[in-house]
Amino acid sequence: MEKLDPERDGASPDIVEQNVEELKQLFPEIVTEGKVDFDALREILGDYTDEREERYSFTWNGKSRARRLAQTPSTGTLRPCPEESVNWDTTQNLFIEGENLEVLKLLQKSYHRKIKMIYIDPPYNTGGDFIYPDNFRDSIASYLALTGQADEEGKKLSANPETSGRYHTDWLNMMYPRLKLARNLLRDDGVLFVSIDDNELANLSSLCTEVFGEENHVATFIWEKRLTRENRSVVSNRHDYVLCFARDVSASDRAVGLLPMNEAALARYKNPDNDPRGVWTSVPAIAQSGHGTKSQFYTLTTPSGKKLNPPSGSCWRYTEARMAAAIADNRIWFGSDGSGVPRIKKFLEEGRQGLTAESLWWAKDVGTNDTAKRELTTLFDGKAVFDTPKPVGLIRRMLQLTTSDDDIVMDFFAGSAVTGEAALRANVEDSTSLSFILVQLPEPTAEESEAFQCGYATIAEVGKERIRRVLGNLRRGSDDQTAEGETPHVSLLADEHPQSPITDQANLDLGFKVLKLDTSNVREWDVEREDVEGALLSSVENVKSDRSEADVLYELLLKFGLDLAVPMEKREIAGKTVHVIGAGALIVCLADDIDVEVVEGIAALKGELAPETIRVVFKDAGFADDVVKTNAVQILHQAAIDDVRSL
Repeated sequence: MEKLDPERDGASPDIVEQNVEELKQLFPEIVTEGKVDFDALREILGDYTDEREERYSFTWNGKSRARRLAQTPSTGTLRPCPEESVNWDTTQNLFIEGENLEVLKLLQKSYHRKIKMIYIDPPYNTGGDFIYPDNFRDSIASYLALTGQADEEGKKLSANPETSGRYHTDWLNMMYPRLKLARNLLRDDGVLFVSIDDNELANLSSLCTEVFGEENHVATFIWEKRLTRENRSVVSNRHDYVLCFARDVSASDRAVGLLPMNEAALARYKNPDNDPRGVWTSVPAIAQSGHGTKSQFYTLTTPSGKKLNPPSGSCWRYTEARMAAAIADNRIWFGSDGSGVPRIKKFLEEGRQGLTAESLWWAKDVGTNDTAKRELTTLFDGKAVFDTPKPVGLIRRMLQLTTSDDDIVMDFFAGSAVTGEAALRANVEDSTSLSFILVQLPEPTAEESEAFQCGYATIAEVGKERIRRVLGNLRRGSDDQTAEGETPHVSLLADEHPQSPITDQANLDLGFKVLKLDTSNVREWDVEREDVEGALLSSVENVKSDRSEADVLYELLLKFGLDLAVPMEKREIAGKTVHVIGAGALIVCLADDIDVEVVEGIAALKGELAPETIRVVFKDAGFADDVVKTNAVQILHQAAIDDVRSL
């Protein structure tokens, strides 16, 4: 029986090792004994290498360390918190409380290339809007100290004032590793949106270009964030930016899709000739002459007998033969009298049935900062519990452009959890089935803030409560307001409210799981400990005494790369609890005094569940004796279960 190795299995994936493996798949000849032969790589790339000392590049102090930081595995885990969740057993939605860099590392196996859309609203770097741990050697320890979960000995945290000589550098070092890890999570057709203002727009654009590639820049959208003039500044700034980058623009027909047809667009479709194919609009049947061939220059005879030539500098869009075929199929409109300039009919039912996204996102369509504040204060009984929320409509716009049924969306600077609300409302109002992953640092709220005075000790608490209240309103089938000036009270637990018809919709997920970042559940044997007897006992009973079986199960999900929302069930086999995860993809028994009858019962699950692959994990000290442990491997092997591990 193979024992889980702390060096190999106790950390998140080794990004460097993965990068080498991907290079090996592309160019197997450049990897020798696990090392990259850079001379061979240069020869293969030929003229595409640039060895000049002076060349265009985007760099800053600390970039190399930031890159290494992204590649340094995490030894942490995510601990489940069912008591803070809603519909724990059935929901696919996740709210992860923790430092987002470490969380992104931990999700690398379970969500590698699975996320369709990521939206983030990172600190704009306006002087004091983010803090970061200076100790990069043990970021889990820094995180625990930052959030008050450990003593402050040795803790060193920094704000980022504009007077700092590393003002932009610190922000870049914070963003770079997170963007690199985020790209790994995106599907091949996945898309990233990032909100930003003028302060770091240029740096963010260069950073995303480096991480995603210049060819994968989709757009820099301009969002009208306010409607009023700001007279206190030199220029009244009424907009922010939303940068959009695709993982691979060639992975789909459109990096971003179409917006739903609005009333104005639909009004342009008519059917004046009663065409049986339905309503249509039209486009000119001419093109620029510089793009045409000889076959596109000819005299066209209209149904009324009028002779037409293309206007000067133009040609017909179709060749003469194709034009004749289109006319015969009643796809060319010459006006009601049959003598007008030809136009090509575009039928609503045959078209893309949507509107191309524009680079300007107007307040009337997606909302403003004021809209966002009103949405949140209404939800929280008139209290302003978060200073800088984004409007739900802004994120809804991104969801409309990029997502469809069963997609996963992510926000690892979740703030007040507006992305979660946007996904939930999209599921109800657009009949989709999105699931979300939100990540938020439990950063303490200021004592003078309304959030603190309302009892929310951290920003993460605000985000979780927002989702609970939205779920409560959706479950009750109510809008945010029941009457003018009256806001319904929504309990922390949505399931206290009676179900309404809205919950009868198929696949409607009205819940979320809360997980929290922490150190690993497995205690490593520390050979330098003075208490040798205690160390020896710890090496046998290596699960920490304050951790539950559920804690260990979720760490195993991360280590083995299983979805954190995968279905789980408990079975009782010979008096022992056996956890069946993912319909048999993983079977875990962490009980003590396991005997042969338990092992045989687990082996029988292979035939019952018939999973494509199966892995079984026991606690190393959980067997009744060494004979049972040895026999367990043989019994499972006879059942064609070869991947057996011990913890």
